[in-house]
Amino acid sequence: MKKNILIAVIFLTAPCSLFAQSKVDKRLANSATALQAILEGDNGLPKSVLNQAVCVLIYPGVKKVALGIGDSYGRGELICRKDAKMNGTWSAPAMYSLDQGSVGLQLGSTETDFVLVVMNQKGADQILSGKTKLGANAAAAAGPTGAQASTYNAQAMNVDVLTYTRSKGLFAGVSLEGATMDTDNDANRALYGKDISAQNIVQGTEPIVSAAKPLISLLDKTSPSRT
Repeated sequence: MKKNILIAVIFLTAPCSLFAQSKVDKRLANSATALQAILEGDNGLPKSVLNQAVCVLIYPGVKKVALGIGDSYGRGELICRKDAKMNGTWSAPAMYSLDQGSVGLQLGSTETDFVLVVMNQKGADQILSGKTKLGANAAAAAGPTGAQASTYNAQAMNVDVLTYTRSKGLFAGVSLEGATMDTDNDANRALYGKDISAQNIVQGTEPIVSAAKPLISLLDKTSPSRT
């Protein structure tokens, strides 16, 4: 009897695990597409800024519907440079969530790709330690583009996270001020098959899974190791 129950549980849980894995794989594919588009955009993420970064957070297709009171929720991943000084090649991805609420007059609905560029060890440590609120736990600002980006010096600025966005649809005043980020433990479990911390993932303890290789290859190609 117990054996039959165990078999039934295995058959019932297997489809759920495969579904969760499929969703995470799709998220990673969408993130690679979003990052490529933001890197190529006229007002997108410049290579000169990415070269100074220690980590990036990518949230593809964050949806926001606004009818007087707006709210957005997204899922993405954190990738950091490996090695003690965070200047090596890019790590495997640790899955993260993004939650933002806002109150005020909004003009419609939109879908937005966000790339958050973490510019220093302080910002990375804060994000890896648990739930982080932009503007409170980590200083954030819109990322420089064009001529401003070419002279940007991360060490001279008191900014932990630079934000870049690409929007689809109609929306006024997209902002990440007050947004909170936290580890997505369910997605990490689906991706790696076990409970594992974001810290351990980005320190290089996990191999890069097949679904993440296009995203990591894009980062390695665009901004190689600084060692």
